Amino acid sequence: MSAEAAEAQADRESPAEELDGEQPVEGEPPAEELDGEQLEEPGDSQDSVDPSASAPSMEELSAQRDGYLNDLQRVTAEFANYRRKAAERQQETVAMAAAGIAEKVLPVLDACDAAVAQGAADVVPIRDALFAALEREGLAKLDDPGAPFDPACHEAVAHEPGEGDAVIAEVLRAGYEWKGRVLRPAMVKVRG
Repeated sequence: MSAEAAEAQADRESPAEELDGEQPVEGEPPAEELDGEQLEEPGDSQDSVDPSASAPSMEELSAQRDGYLNDLQRVTAEFANYRRKAAERQQETVAMAAAGIAEKVLPVLDACDAAVAQGAADVVPIRDALFAALEREGLAKLDDPGAPFDPACHEAVAHEPGEGDAVIAEVLRAGYEWKGRVLRPAMVKVRG
């Protein structure tokens, strides 16, 4: 064997000698490349189970189970409340959208009322059909002469003297409510 071959043989054997007799494992870096990391022995793991520790008792397991059950019941109740509130919000949104459409139709009803007041009898069936269709959906007219004055439903634009409580003497423009909510107050003349 030549001198060069002998040196190459010695270089290949030297890392094994530096590991104090341990052979390096393929795929792992040699010990000097670990940069100060300590190798753990198989029994040194902190995650290992302590054999002297006992398994949880039945009372502890029952308490844990009851805690999970309470959490599940609470979350289920919260979700049921959320679904109920979401359905209510959806119904309110639909009702408000319908009220918005009805409110946009009120000028058409006013025009029909004005035409009837001017003697256009041909408009009466159209006005009645339109109001009947909206009434089935929840529209109500606020135009009761002689009824007590209610500032939530009526807008007083004129006043005439009289005795007793304030009552509606004349309706100048009809008011409307949609499913109990005032869309537009009636313009009225009040007596009293």
